[in-house]
Amino acid sequence: MADRVLICIPTFQRPKMLKRLLDVIAGLETSADISVLVADNDVRQRAGLDLCLGLEDYRWRLTAVIAPERGIAQARNVLIEYALTSDAEFVAMIDDDEWPEKHWIDQLLKTAHATGADIVQGSVLFGTHADIRRPTGPVAMAQGAGNLLIRRSVLEEMTAPWFDPQFGLSGGEDRELFIRLKRAGKRFAWSDEARAHSAVPATRAGLAWLLRRSYSTGNSDMRVLMKHHPSQIIAEMLKILASLLLSPLLAVILAPSPNRRAIPLKKLFRAAGKLSALFGVRYNEYAVIHGE
Repeated sequence: MADRVLICIPTFQRPKMLKRLLDVIAGLETSADISVLVADNDVRQRAGLDLCLGLEDYRWRLTAVIAPERGIAQARNVLIEYALTSDAEFVAMIDDDEWPEKHWIDQLLKTAHATGADIVQGSVLFGTHADIRRPTGPVAMAQGAGNLLIRRSVLEEMTAPWFDPQFGLSGGEDRELFIRLKRAGKRFAWSDEARAHSAVPATRAGLAWLLRRSYSTGNSDMRVLMKHHPSQIIAEMLKILASLLLSPLLAVILAPSPNRRAIPLKKLFRAAGKLSALFGVRYNEYAVIHGE
């Protein structure tokens, strides 16, 4: 019997990217029983919902809903809530700025069955040095909720909200979930063959965005650490201090090489983001839309 997979897509004001993703999903080559669920997080304009409603004769069963409360965690929670009313055995998650290769689902399933993992992460390719890849096989933890496969049983064992709404606009909601799943004894695996691609909008192409991203990641990572591992905060503060002292010096030394200079600068901004979280600052990266 074919595996039943529900592909879940959160979207917010990016109908062109969503259309590209849905077109690619319609062309998947798979033996699985596929259905697709889109959660539009824009309660006013509803461009994603309208797009889905206008797709007549779509290859797979396609459902679109509104996630009324703003935030990526909130949209993901709506997707899971609906997923648990379906007959899906697996829930696949992919973001609206990504698009998978044609054997994506079958490769995720292949790794899940081969490893017995509860959560399988696929590689994400940006066409740059920033590609997110790992060798296929068991891993300690997943890295992000884009390009992910989760067994339904894992979600059924949890209580809502699955993703913490406190991370709705800041990001880090996926890392926070993975820590809870790891504590619950769930197993993770990576499938390098289950690849998705992601475009880099012009607003994300420069050093300025990379530094803001590093600051944001540091901020959300520290907030997750404060929630789950408060005993590690002192050790983390020492790392922050070291980065704040050494990174500017390394940036000056590497100034003639812009690419290499970016490495210590990113560490500096990540440390600054962590420090700001210690003082109660929450950086809401997802308040800004990139792409359309």
